[in-house]
Amino acid sequence: MRRGSSDRVGAAHPTGLTAAARERIASGAAHGDWLTLGKSGRLSLYAPTDGGLLRWTEITVGGPEWSGPHFVAAPGLTHLAVAQGPDTYVHFLGRRERAAADGARSVDLVHAIQYQTGLAFTDWRSLGNPDKDREQGRQMGAPVGAIAPDGTVHVFVRNAQRGLSLRREGPGGKWKAWEDLHGVGIDALCAPVALATGRIEVCAAAETGVFLWRQLEPGGDFTGPRGFSLRPSPGTVSAVESGPERATFFWTDADSGGAAAWRVGRWPAALGGSPADRPYAALRTSLDGYDCVVLAYRDRDGSAVLGVGGTEDEDNGFWWYTLAESCQGAPALARDGHGRVVMALIDPDGVPKVARQENAAGLTFSQWHRL
Repeated sequence: MRRGSSDRVGAAHPTGLTAAARERIASGAAHGDWLTLGKSGRLSLYAPTDGGLLRWTEITVGGPEWSGPHFVAAPGLTHLAVAQGPDTYVHFLGRRERAAADGARSVDLVHAIQYQTGLAFTDWRSLGNPDKDREQGRQMGAPVGAIAPDGTVHVFVRNAQRGLSLRREGPGGKWKAWEDLHGVGIDALCAPVALATGRIEVCAAAETGVFLWRQLEPGGDFTGPRGFSLRPSPGTVSAVESGPERATFFWTDADSGGAAAWRVGRWPAALGGSPADRPYAALRTSLDGYDCVVLAYRDRDGSAVLGVGGTEDEDNGFWWYTLAESCQGAPALARDGHGRVVMALIDPDGVPKVARQENAAGLTFSQWHRL
């Protein structure tokens, strides 16, 4: 322990675990909320694979047994992001590359929804590309999703000009046109957070520091970007709602190599730990009666690292645990149907593993369970 220091890609109709599904392995970790809790109280885990994605689902509330993997076809996906809203619907956002009739490659964004735990997905729908020119469109980045409290889906991508573009739903589920939120030299992955009051804020690392976009009211336009002279390492920014109308953003500081926590109006707080090479998984939860934030990340050696500290109490330190587990991509964190913290990772062989909080006192985990 260390302190401080309707364009269909393919519909999914799972009918059980087939021999072909058993042979499939994950090709890495998805971005975002790839470990989700459904209305049934059961967890589901999603991971990209060749030609689509895989899903595992708890058989009973709290596990330990899981069904799966169930394969969901989505040819051409290069990146997969998962986002879940308060209604528990799970949204899947993919960056897709396809060969056009003339042989040239085209890139678009696709979206599908799973409404109920362990059941079918909707068909995949194309949301297009913010850049109309096909050659420029191939430079579109990976999608990142945020779901407002009213269920409105917001999709953010880095465009060919290395600014931020947004597409979101309108009333009745009809998608609005692409919006240019501007910015320059931004990182491939931004970090949006949907606040309980309905507003969304977005933070992105950039060549010149950090950009922040904010909605002034739920469903409204985004202001910004507002620039800050800070030094996050690219690819490490994440966010959590840490108080009423307040978001805390976490990243690896490019100068110190340790984790940092930042809120508007204050300097970043140093949390220690080793450098991350992916975004942090962040979960706000109660531990021993204290309001805490749990962080998990993959360090530059490929090992999974877990950290915990008081919510908006960074000055009292973070406690870090380097786990004896290697992983691909960033880990995931969620609470199960009994309120216990669960951590998931994709091991180097492409097999998911989960570990579960053993009791309400502290954050001691069970042994890892391979799915």
